[in-house]
Amino acid sequence: MERELNLPYGSGSLSCTVTRGTFTGVYLPAKEEAGSSGESMVYEALRHPVGAPRLSELVKQDDQVVIITSDHTRPCPNAVLLPPLLEELNRAGVPDEQITVVIALGLHRKMNEAELKKSVGEEVYRRVRVINHDCDDVVSLGTTSRGTPVEIFRPVVEADFRICVGNVEFHYFAGFSGGAKAILPGTASEAAVKANHSHMIENGAAAAQLLDNPVREDLEEAVDMLGAHYILNVIVDSEQRIVHACAGDLVLAHRALCENLIKEGLVQIPQRVDLAIVSAGGTPKDIDLYQAQKALDNCANAVRRGGVIVLAAECTEGYGNKTFEQWMTSGRKPAELLADLKREFVLGGHKAAAIAKVAQETTIILVSKVMAEEKMAGITVVDSLEQALEEAYHRLGADFSYAVFPLGASTLPKVQSEV
Repeated sequence: MERELNLPYGSGSLSCTVTRGTFTGVYLPAKEEAGSSGESMVYEALRHPVGAPRLSELVKQDDQVVIITSDHTRPCPNAVLLPPLLEELNRAGVPDEQITVVIALGLHRKMNEAELKKSVGEEVYRRVRVINHDCDDVVSLGTTSRGTPVEIFRPVVEADFRICVGNVEFHYFAGFSGGAKAILPGTASEAAVKANHSHMIENGAAAAQLLDNPVREDLEEAVDMLGAHYILNVIVDSEQRIVHACAGDLVLAHRALCENLIKEGLVQIPQRVDLAIVSAGGTPKDIDLYQAQKALDNCANAVRRGGVIVLAAECTEGYGNKTFEQWMTSGRKPAELLADLKREFVLGGHKAAAIAKVAQETTIILVSKVMAEEKMAGITVVDSLEQALEEAYHRLGADFSYAVFPLGASTLPKVQSEV
């Protein structure tokens, strides 16, 4: 039976018709629809923080405050979150001149002035200082018990009061995004990021896992050495509208949102399918392959060994990381990439190895008009969904099962039966 599909792709969508196979379902996160305005949810979260007094009761009038928030690669609605935060700080007597917004780049590229204005909003950009994190201008605070050098952006260290802002999603080795991740890796040195991320190959480093997760435990230990005083995190829907907001204690408020995401983002599928048709979810989740990989990793568990994953991701900024690109285009086979990472952990290479791990179990077909001419380790690249489906039909024949994941980066399939 033919079935029409429409998948998010960049700022638009891709459509096609599936002409073969047995359809098992379209799986979406069960996130609540945004009932009231996102701004009202933020105000409510700030009025009723989790595990802490109100922000206006904690901060002092003469404090230099930094608000650490996400860059253009994250669906974090900064322009909605920041005005209520500034209002709460002003309410405590902290003037705009003592507030700095730090864009947590991690190891991503710097945002230009136009991007910064769009991200935080014209009014916020005009009122307070907004700067990109610089991974080379850091202060050393020691090392964690796992050996990670705690090297954090100087303005963040030198501030009197630190507020972490971000959105909570599944993260393929830190369990979840959000929380302390704003500071590490968000505002850390390259050496700190590399050391922390090297634990991704250890047991427990998996999506939706917090208990005994070595990456999450390490980064929270590092941030505890510095001290983060407050948090404002949200969960957003596919349109980047806020559906949940939580403020307060760095860990307790973050965990409250993680629990919500587990209830809403984990989807039950009866059994593994032969074909998964996945979209990263559109901009910014498919801004580059570095980000779109998360959707691939999330949905790989839904596919049987020997099956096919079709991933629709526009990737307007290409690979998104030079080292990642070098690994993906090196000509090495997936098994060789995995072996190389085990010998020496390399940032950027870790993404290629994560893709290689999936490629050893399944065939990966990337739909990207931007990257259609690229030759990648473990990935076949095509420029249309129709061509991707023809490739899948060729490999699977006429008798196969398939499932669709339009918001792959926000969906974590849980297989009910391994039959």
